[in-house]
Amino acid sequence: MTPFAIAGVQMHVAALHSNVEAMRQRLDVLMARFPWVQMALFSELAPYGPLDRFAQPFPNQVIEQFQEDARRHGIWVIPGSMFERLEDGRIRNTSVVINPQGEIVAKYAKMFPFRPYESGVEAGTEFCVFDVPEVGRFGLSICYDIWFPETTRQLTAQGVEVLLHPVLTGTTDREAEIAIARATAAQFQCYVFDVNGLGAGGVGRSLVVDPTATVLHQSAGQEDMFPIEIDLDIVRRQRETGMKGLGQVLKSFRDRSADFLVYDRASGADAYLHTLGPLETPVKGSRAGLAAPDPRAALEAEAPATNYAAPLALLKGGPG
Repeated sequence: MTPFAIAGVQMHVAALHSNVEAMRQRLDVLMARFPWVQMALFSELAPYGPLDRFAQPFPNQVIEQFQEDARRHGIWVIPGSMFERLEDGRIRNTSVVINPQGEIVAKYAKMFPFRPYESGVEAGTEFCVFDVPEVGRFGLSICYDIWFPETTRQLTAQGVEVLLHPVLTGTTDREAEIAIARATAAQFQCYVFDVNGLGAGGVGRSLVVDPTATVLHQSAGQEDMFPIEIDLDIVRRQRETGMKGLGQVLKSFRDRSADFLVYDRASGADAYLHTLGPLETPVKGSRAGLAAPDPRAALEAEAPATNYAAPLALLKGGPG
Protein backbone atom coordinates (compact mmCIF):
# COMPACT_ATOMS: atom_id res chain seq x y z
CA MET A 1 0.00 0.00 0.00
CA THR A 2 1.19 3.50 -0.87
CA PRO A 3 -1.08 5.78 1.19
CA PHE A 4 -1.08 9.55 0.88
CA ALA A 5 -3.55 12.02 2.42
CA ILE A 6 -4.84 14.90 0.30
CA ALA A 7 -7.35 17.49 1.50
CA GLY A 8 -9.48 19.63 -0.75
CA VAL A 9 -10.62 22.98 0.64
CA GLN A 10 -13.93 24.28 -0.72
CA MET A 11 -14.39 27.83 0.57
CA HIS A 12 -16.13 31.10 -0.15
CA VAL A 13 -14.17 33.26 -2.58
CA ALA A 14 -14.72 37.03 -2.82
CA ALA A 15 -14.19 38.90 -6.08
CA LEU A 16 -13.35 42.39 -4.83
CA HIS A 17 -10.83 41.77 -2.07
CA SER A 18 -8.08 39.33 -1.15
CA ASN A 19 -8.96 35.87 0.12
CA VAL A 20 -5.38 35.06 1.08
CA GLU A 21 -5.73 35.42 4.85
CA ALA A 22 -8.95 33.40 4.77
CA MET A 23 -7.14 30.63 2.90
CA ARG A 24 -4.27 30.64 5.39
CA GLN A 25 -6.69 30.49 8.32
CA ARG A 26 -8.48 27.52 6.79
CA LEU A 27 -5.15 25.83 6.27
CA ASP A 28 -4.40 26.27 9.98
CA VAL A 29 -7.82 24.85 10.89
CA LEU A 30 -7.36 21.96 8.46
CA MET A 31 -4.06 20.96 10.05
CA ALA A 32 -5.41 21.35 13.57
CA ARG A 33 -8.34 19.05 12.79
CA PHE A 34 -6.55 16.59 10.51
CA PRO A 35 -2.83 16.64 11.36
CA TRP A 36 -2.26 13.58 9.19
CA VAL A 37 -2.95 15.49 5.96
CA GLN A 38 0.06 15.63 3.61
CA MET A 39 -1.24 17.87 0.79
CA ALA A 40 -3.81 20.69 0.58
CA LEU A 41 -5.50 21.81 -2.63
CA PHE A 42 -7.57 25.00 -3.05
CA SER A 43 -9.87 26.04 -5.90
CA GLU A 44 -9.01 27.96 -9.06
CA LEU A 45 -8.32 31.69 -8.53
CA ALA A 46 -9.00 31.33 -4.81
CA PRO A 47 -6.48 33.97 -3.60
CA TYR A 48 -7.99 36.95 -5.44
CA GLY A 49 -11.10 35.73 -7.23
CA PRO A 50 -12.05 35.83 -10.91
CA LEU A 51 -11.10 39.41 -11.85
CA ASP A 52 -7.82 39.80 -13.71
CA ARG A 53 -7.38 43.34 -12.38
CA PHE A 54 -5.61 41.68 -9.45
CA ALA A 55 -3.01 40.02 -11.68
CA GLN A 56 0.52 40.06 -10.24
CA PRO A 57 4.01 39.10 -11.41
CA PHE A 58 5.38 35.75 -10.20
CA PRO A 59 6.91 35.14 -7.73
CA ASN A 60 5.17 37.49 -5.30
CA GLN A 61 4.54 38.08 -1.61
CA VAL A 62 1.35 36.01 -1.58
CA ILE A 63 3.13 32.92 -2.88
CA GLU A 64 5.87 33.51 -0.30
CA GLN A 65 3.20 33.40 2.43
CA PHE A 66 1.96 30.04 1.18
CA GLN A 67 5.55 28.81 1.03
CA GLU A 68 5.89 29.73 4.70
CA ASP A 69 2.66 27.87 5.51
CA ALA A 70 3.92 24.78 3.70
CA ARG A 71 7.14 24.85 5.72
CA ARG A 72 5.33 25.49 8.99
CA HIS A 73 2.89 22.63 8.55
CA GLY A 74 5.28 20.33 6.67
CA ILE A 75 2.82 19.68 3.83
CA TRP A 76 2.45 20.13 0.09
CA VAL A 77 0.33 23.19 -0.80
CA ILE A 78 -1.35 24.02 -4.11
CA PRO A 79 -3.03 27.39 -3.40
CA GLY A 80 -5.44 27.20 -6.32
CA SER A 81 -4.30 29.58 -9.04
CA MET A 82 -3.82 33.31 -9.56
CA PHE A 83 -3.73 35.63 -12.53
CA GLU A 84 -0.08 36.14 -13.40
CA ARG A 85 0.99 39.32 -15.19
CA LEU A 86 3.94 38.68 -17.47
CA GLU A 87 6.65 41.24 -18.18
CA ASP A 88 5.08 42.12 -21.53
CA GLY A 89 1.66 42.70 -19.92
CA ARG A 90 0.03 39.44 -20.97
CA ILE A 91 -2.00 37.61 -18.32
CA ARG A 92 -2.05 33.89 -17.54
CA ASN A 93 -4.01 31.78 -15.07
CA THR A 94 -1.16 30.20 -13.14
CA SER A 95 -0.78 27.70 -10.30
CA VAL A 96 2.26 26.66 -8.29
CA VAL A 97 3.12 23.49 -6.41
CA ILE A 98 4.89 24.03 -3.09
CA ASN A 99 6.61 21.15 -1.30
CA PRO A 100 6.85 20.63 2.50
CA GLN A 101 10.19 22.47 2.53
CA GLY A 102 8.46 25.56 1.15
CA GLU A 103 10.05 25.24 -2.29
CA ILE A 104 8.19 25.83 -5.54
CA VAL A 105 8.72 22.57 -7.43
CA ALA A 106 6.35 23.20 -10.34
CA LYS A 107 4.45 25.99 -12.04
CA TYR A 108 1.56 25.60 -14.47
CA ALA A 109 -0.38 28.00 -16.70
CA LYS A 110 -3.90 26.94 -17.72
CA MET A 111 -3.83 25.56 -21.28
CA PHE A 112 -7.47 26.17 -22.11
CA PRO A 113 -8.76 29.49 -20.79
CA PHE A 114 -12.57 29.48 -20.84
CA ARG A 115 -12.86 31.26 -24.17
CA PRO A 116 -14.59 33.30 -25.36
CA TYR A 117 -15.41 34.41 -21.81
CA GLU A 118 -11.73 34.55 -20.79
CA SER A 119 -10.55 36.04 -24.08
CA GLY A 120 -7.94 38.22 -22.38
CA VAL A 121 -6.13 35.31 -20.76
CA GLU A 122 -3.08 33.84 -22.49
CA ALA A 123 -2.96 30.05 -22.81
CA GLY A 124 -0.09 28.06 -21.37
CA THR A 125 1.67 25.39 -23.41
CA GLU A 126 3.69 23.40 -20.85
CA PHE A 127 2.36 20.38 -18.93
CA CYS A 128 2.77 20.04 -15.18
CA VAL A 129 4.09 16.74 -13.79
CA PHE A 130 5.80 16.39 -10.42
CA ASP A 131 6.83 13.57 -8.12
CA VAL A 132 6.08 13.19 -4.43
CA PRO A 133 9.07 11.24 -3.12
CA GLU A 134 8.31 7.66 -2.06
CA VAL A 135 4.66 8.13 -3.09
CA GLY A 136 4.08 8.63 -6.81
CA ARG A 137 3.59 10.95 -9.75
CA PHE A 138 1.09 13.82 -9.76
CA GLY A 139 -0.22 16.11 -12.48
CA LEU A 140 -2.00 19.46 -12.45
CA SER A 141 -4.66 20.87 -14.75
CA ILE A 142 -7.01 23.79 -14.23
CA CYS A 143 -10.80 23.81 -14.71
CA TYR A 144 -11.64 23.89 -18.47
CA ASP A 145 -8.49 21.87 -19.26
CA ILE A 146 -10.28 18.68 -18.21
CA TRP A 147 -12.86 19.14 -20.99
CA PHE A 148 -10.01 18.33 -23.40
CA PRO A 149 -8.99 14.71 -22.72
CA GLU A 150 -5.75 15.27 -24.62
CA THR A 151 -4.44 17.14 -21.58
CA THR A 152 -4.96 14.20 -19.25
CA ARG A 153 -3.77 11.80 -21.96
CA GLN A 154 -0.41 13.60 -22.03
CA LEU A 155 -0.13 13.61 -18.23
CA THR A 156 -1.00 9.95 -17.75
CA ALA A 157 1.26 8.91 -20.64
CA GLN A 158 4.02 10.41 -18.50
CA GLY A 159 2.96 8.27 -15.54
CA VAL A 160 0.67 10.64 -13.62
CA GLU A 161 -1.42 8.73 -11.06
CA VAL A 162 -3.26 11.62 -9.37
CA LEU A 163 -4.84 14.51 -11.27
CA LEU A 164 -5.12 17.66 -9.15
CA HIS A 165 -7.82 19.84 -10.65
CA PRO A 166 -8.65 23.24 -9.13
CA VAL A 167 -11.90 24.62 -10.55
CA LEU A 168 -13.89 27.84 -10.66
CA THR A 169 -17.28 26.78 -11.98
CA GLY A 170 -20.24 28.92 -11.02
CA THR A 171 -22.27 28.13 -14.11
CA THR A 172 -24.99 25.70 -15.18
CA ASP A 173 -22.49 23.26 -16.68
CA ARG A 174 -21.23 22.03 -13.29
CA GLU A 175 -23.26 18.84 -13.65
CA ALA A 176 -21.51 18.07 -16.92
CA GLU A 177 -18.14 18.83 -15.36
CA ILE A 178 -18.81 16.36 -12.56
CA ALA A 179 -19.56 13.70 -15.16
CA ILE A 180 -16.34 14.58 -16.98
CA ALA A 181 -14.33 14.24 -13.76
CA ARG A 182 -15.72 10.74 -13.23
CA ALA A 183 -15.13 9.80 -16.86
CA THR A 184 -11.57 11.10 -16.68
CA ALA A 185 -10.83 8.87 -13.69
CA ALA A 186 -12.15 5.85 -15.60
CA GLN A 187 -10.54 6.65 -18.94
CA PHE A 188 -7.11 7.23 -17.47
CA GLN A 189 -7.32 5.03 -14.36
CA CYS A 190 -6.23 7.78 -11.98
CA TYR A 191 -7.48 9.64 -8.94
CA VAL A 192 -9.13 12.99 -9.67
CA PHE A 193 -9.29 15.72 -7.02
CA ASP A 194 -11.70 18.31 -8.40
CA VAL A 195 -11.94 21.30 -6.02
CA ASN A 196 -14.43 24.10 -6.73
CA GLY A 197 -15.05 27.30 -4.79
CA LEU A 198 -18.14 29.11 -3.50
CA GLY A 199 -19.56 32.59 -4.03
CA ALA A 200 -17.51 34.33 -6.70
CA GLY A 201 -15.42 31.15 -6.74
CA GLY A 202 -18.13 28.77 -7.93
CA VAL A 203 -21.11 26.66 -6.89
CA GLY A 204 -19.14 24.09 -4.91
CA ARG A 205 -19.92 20.40 -5.38
CA SER A 206 -16.23 19.49 -5.29
CA LEU A 207 -15.48 15.81 -5.62
CA VAL A 208 -12.83 13.13 -5.32
CA VAL A 209 -12.97 10.19 -7.72
CA ASP A 210 -10.94 6.98 -7.57
CA PRO A 211 -9.59 5.02 -10.58
CA THR A 212 -12.81 2.97 -10.84
CA ALA A 213 -14.86 6.18 -11.28
CA THR A 214 -16.26 5.72 -7.78
CA VAL A 215 -16.93 9.03 -6.05
CA LEU A 216 -15.14 8.91 -2.71
CA HIS A 217 -16.53 12.26 -1.59
CA GLN A 218 -18.75 14.98 -3.01
CA SER A 219 -19.30 18.30 -1.30
CA ALA A 220 -22.57 20.17 -1.39
CA GLY A 221 -23.01 23.94 -1.54
CA GLN A 222 -21.37 24.92 1.72
CA GLU A 223 -17.81 25.27 2.94
CA ASP A 224 -16.04 21.95 3.25
CA MET A 225 -12.65 20.46 4.06
CA PHE A 226 -12.34 16.90 2.87
CA PRO A 227 -9.21 14.89 3.66
CA ILE A 228 -9.00 11.66 1.67
CA GLU A 229 -6.30 9.05 2.01
CA ILE A 230 -5.53 7.59 -1.39
CA ASP A 231 -3.70 4.37 -2.23
CA LEU A 232 -1.62 4.51 -5.39
CA ASP A 233 -1.20 0.74 -5.43
CA ILE A 234 -4.83 0.69 -6.59
CA VAL A 235 -3.88 2.80 -9.60
CA ARG A 236 -0.93 0.57 -10.44
CA ARG A 237 -2.88 -2.64 -10.00
CA GLN A 238 -5.78 -1.50 -12.18
CA ARG A 239 -3.54 -0.18 -14.91
CA GLU A 240 -2.10 -3.67 -15.16
CA THR A 241 -5.22 -5.80 -14.68
CA GLY A 242 -7.92 -3.41 -15.88
CA MET A 243 -10.55 -1.31 -14.17
CA LYS A 244 -12.36 -3.80 -11.92
CA GLY A 245 -10.51 -6.50 -13.86
CA LEU A 246 -11.97 -5.26 -17.14
CA GLY A 247 -10.71 -2.58 -19.52
CA GLN A 248 -6.94 -2.05 -19.64
CA VAL A 249 -7.35 1.37 -21.19
CA LEU A 250 -3.84 2.79 -21.08
CA LYS A 251 -2.29 -0.38 -22.51
CA SER A 252 -4.95 -0.55 -25.22
CA PHE A 253 -4.12 3.01 -26.25
CA ARG A 254 -0.39 2.19 -26.23
CA ASP A 255 -0.97 -0.82 -28.48
CA ARG A 256 -3.35 0.96 -30.87
CA SER A 257 -3.26 0.36 -34.61
CA ALA A 258 -4.65 3.76 -35.56
CA ASP A 259 -2.89 7.09 -35.86
CA PHE A 260 -5.10 10.12 -35.28
CA LEU A 261 -4.59 12.53 -38.17
CA VAL A 262 -6.78 15.12 -36.51
CA TYR A 263 -3.76 16.06 -34.37
CA ASP A 264 -1.74 16.90 -37.49
CA ARG A 265 -2.88 20.43 -38.29
CA ALA A 266 -1.69 20.06 -41.88
CA SER A 267 -3.57 16.82 -42.58
CA GLY A 268 -6.97 18.36 -43.30
CA ALA A 269 -8.62 15.78 -41.05
CA ASP A 270 -10.16 18.60 -39.03
CA ALA A 271 -11.78 20.14 -42.09
CA TYR A 272 -15.21 20.24 -40.51
CA LEU A 273 -13.98 22.34 -37.59
CA HIS A 274 -12.96 25.06 -40.04
CA THR A 275 -16.57 25.37 -41.23
CA LEU A 276 -17.67 26.47 -37.76
CA GLY A 277 -17.98 30.15 -36.94
CA PRO A 278 -15.64 32.25 -34.82
CA LEU A 279 -15.06 31.60 -31.12
CA GLU A 280 -17.09 34.48 -29.69
CA THR A 281 -19.56 35.20 -26.91
CA PRO A 282 -23.23 34.78 -27.95
CA VAL A 283 -25.31 37.95 -28.20
CA LYS A 284 -28.98 38.52 -27.40
CA GLY A 285 -31.25 36.91 -29.94
CA SER A 286 -28.36 35.12 -31.62
CA ARG A 287 -29.36 32.62 -34.28
CA ALA A 288 -25.84 31.33 -34.75
CA GLY A 289 -25.89 27.76 -36.00
CA LEU A 290 -29.64 27.63 -36.57
CA ALA A 291 -29.34 28.12 -40.34
CA ALA A 292 -25.98 26.40 -40.72
CA PRO A 293 -25.77 23.61 -43.30
CA ASP A 294 -25.13 20.05 -42.20
CA PRO A 295 -21.47 18.96 -42.15
CA ARG A 296 -21.61 17.50 -45.67
CA ALA A 297 -22.87 20.71 -47.26
CA ALA A 298 -20.55 22.83 -45.15
CA LEU A 299 -17.56 20.81 -46.34
CA GLU A 300 -18.71 21.07 -49.97
CA ALA A 301 -18.60 24.84 -49.64
CA GLU A 302 -15.27 24.84 -47.82
CA ALA A 303 -13.36 22.35 -50.01
CA PRO A 304 -12.62 24.54 -53.09
CA ALA A 305 -10.75 27.10 -51.00
CA THR A 306 -8.77 24.61 -48.94
CA ASN A 307 -6.77 21.43 -49.25
CA TYR A 308 -9.35 19.11 -47.68
CA ALA A 309 -10.14 16.92 -50.70
CA ALA A 310 -9.08 13.59 -49.20
CA PRO A 311 -10.81 14.00 -45.82
CA LEU A 312 -13.92 15.26 -47.64
CA ALA A 313 -13.96 12.16 -49.85
CA LEU A 314 -13.70 9.96 -46.78
CA LEU A 315 -16.56 11.77 -45.07
CA LYS A 316 -18.73 11.31 -48.16
CA GLY A 317 -17.87 7.63 -48.34
CA GLY A 318 -15.58 7.85 -51.36
CA PRO A 319 -12.00 6.66 -51.75
CA GLY A 320 -9.26 8.44 -49.79
